Amino acid sequence: MPAEDAAAASTEHSPPVTGYRVLLPSQWDQVPLRNGTETAIRRILDSAFLRIPADAPRDKIGPYKRELERRFRAAVAEAQRGDALDVYLPVMPTSNVNLGASIVVSERVLPRRGRSVSHAEPAELVVQLLSQDGAENVDLSSGEVDGALAVRREHVVEANPRNGAELASRRVDYIVSVPDDPDRWFVTAFSTVGGGDPRDELADALVEWFDAVMVTFRWRRG
Repeated sequence: MPAEDAAAASTEHSPPVTGYRVLLPSQWDQVPLRNGTETAIRRILDSAFLRIPADAPRDKIGPYKRELERRFRAAVAEAQRGDALDVYLPVMPTSNVNLGASIVVSERVLPRRGRSVSHAEPAELVVQLLSQDGAENVDLSSGEVDGALAVRREHVVEANPRNGAELASRRVDYIVSVPDDPDRWFVTAFSTVGGGDPRDELADALVEWFDAVMVTFRWRRG
């Protein structure tokens, strides 16, 4: 964010927050989940289909397209079930590696419980915001993202084939307080299966990459 924009955002009369922006490499693409979802899905799939080698066996192309579309739509549908705002998915291989990863952005509203949540401890906020998901062995830390209070949570979710999770995954959540509105929180959730083990070197590298992505997070103001 330019210096003059940062200064304006810190004044009493700065416009209200209307959204966010984050910088991602070209291998990743955004699917908005409130408006324009199908248009984005078709654009991304059509682009992926164009990258199929011209000499690929004709009898393999149809099944490949159908499976690619099924998996992509399943990832989008899962994010929609969580009432998310956007999902970001890797749409092109990186260094010949297909990344099993995603970023889901959602918004939470935390009801007041006797006192303003703006005076609560970060750990209390995480308990209230995320107490329903059963996360265990959680690594918590707090700080700021674009000048707003943020809590970072990292943990591993074990495989659960009954719920469609064939592999364990590494999760990193950033829960960020929306400026000037202490009841609203943005949750940016990263998930990766690594190279098949959420604790392997690829998972470690992807978590570091996501932390670097969150450094670019900026509020968008009206």
